[in-house]
Amino acid sequence: MKFYLLFNQITQGGTSVVDSLVNHAEDRAVVTQTVFEMIMDSGLSTLITMIPLALLLVSAIYISLFRFMAIRRAAAPDGHFHEKLRDYMMDGKVEAASKLCASTDSPSARLLEKGIRHIGKPMNDIRTAIENSGKLEIFNLERGLSTLATIAGAAPMIGFLGTVIGMIITFHAIAVSPNVEIGALSGGIMQAMVTTVAGLIIGILAYVCYNMLVTKVGKVIHQMEASEIEFMDLLQEPGK
Repeated sequence: MKFYLLFNQITQGGTSVVDSLVNHAEDRAVVTQTVFEMIMDSGLSTLITMIPLALLLVSAIYISLFRFMAIRRAAAPDGHFHEKLRDYMMDGKVEAASKLCASTDSPSARLLEKGIRHIGKPMNDIRTAIENSGKLEIFNLERGLSTLATIAGAAPMIGFLGTVIGMIITFHAIAVSPNVEIGALSGGIMQAMVTTVAGLIIGILAYVCYNMLVTKVGKVIHQMEASEIEFMDLLQEPGK
């Protein structure tokens, strides 16, 4: 008897349980739409905001990948470079030491080559030549990092700007049409928030990559400083 009454409740009435399930499924379909679909449905203001964000994302990925590969090559071990250089310098083979530096593709080798070319001049001149060469190497290593830092700060602000513009448009629609349904209102707000999410993701990605690259550049600079100190000590050894 209870089962019969329950069956009547399901099959009769203005809105059946089956209809409720169908409506619930439709609501879930709306909620689970992809980010790309939300962007395409969010209007011209969001699309215009997403264009610079997309360009910033591509730039951040490009700079991060190429800077990572360049810094990785610069930080690669030199093998027996320093041992060979020391042997040449101890034997007085300055020309061979200079050729060794020229054939080695590393920041340390390039700045030591500058120092070898100034052998015979005062120690201060040699040190100045090495330091000037080191500044150029550091500039090359840090190329693009300032742009990456700018992207890390600008992307969230651009995303927030897109959200503010979207909210202004949504509230303007409410002011013009007071009978706007709550579903349409919440959908407009959700679509406006897409740009903030995109900006934050791009900003976080750029910020993390920037800090990783700065750390790697610092390690290369430490290697260069150690090579400079070792070279200057070698020149000051007795008999040099």
